[in-house]
Amino acid sequence: MKIVISPAKSLDWETALPTDRYSEPRFAQEAERLGRELQKKSQRSLSKLMNLSAALAELNWARNQNFNWPQNTDNARPAVYSFNGDVYQGLDMASFPLDKLEALQDQLFILSGLYGLLRPLDLIQPYRLEMGTSLRVNSRKNLYEFWKKKLTAHLNEQFGEGDVLVNLASKEYFSVLDAKQIKVPIVTPNFRELKNGKLQMVSFFAKQARGKMTRFILEEGIQTPEDLLGFDLDGYRYSEEHSKSAMEPLFIR
Repeated sequence: MKIVISPAKSLDWETALPTDRYSEPRFAQEAERLGRELQKKSQRSLSKLMNLSAALAELNWARNQNFNWPQNTDNARPAVYSFNGDVYQGLDMASFPLDKLEALQDQLFILSGLYGLLRPLDLIQPYRLEMGTSLRVNSRKNLYEFWKKKLTAHLNEQFGEGDVLVNLASKEYFSVLDAKQIKVPIVTPNFRELKNGKLQMVSFFAKQARGKMTRFILEEGIQTPEDLLGFDLDGYRYSEEHSKSAMEPLFIR
């Protein structure tokens, strides 16, 4: 079973790392190429390109100017310990068992606008480049065109016999993959809150649940879509009644 999740805009560069293990991104050359493109952007053009406030444009302009290639442990950190959004709060790497790092590294992939497809321990530098950004790179008018074929082909190479892909990424990020060309079944869990008799999708809770399900899969050694239905953290329960299909299970609480 393989899993894809989204990155996060917020980063943690302060918390001490629980391991000195790291790996090199598979698409380091492409990341450097995109990084060079970003270095050409002024604060004003970054603000317009990414719809950023003046303060965020200044911060990310400085990050871009500080990109240094090749990467090393002086200027980069493992991705899964560096992203700090809702999904990663749910994953809670601060308490993640170190004896599960091999499974984490083998099964989890993080989709990234700058780095393409990251393994958890792949080094990243501080950056902001959402997949939906209309960054033109030569004849490619956006990041979807730049990455789609490469990432789909590379992900297909990672699957073994009987594998499934659990899509716990946002639509913005999962859309960079050509789902029709993925060689294994795709399971896309969804999470809803039941309030006043109505099901609601609350983004903050859904993102945290994606992180918690990622951890559940890795810690419990989940291998099949059927076993995935046993996810019951934070009060969530699988609802066959409300699920569109076995490949789009809905968990409610």
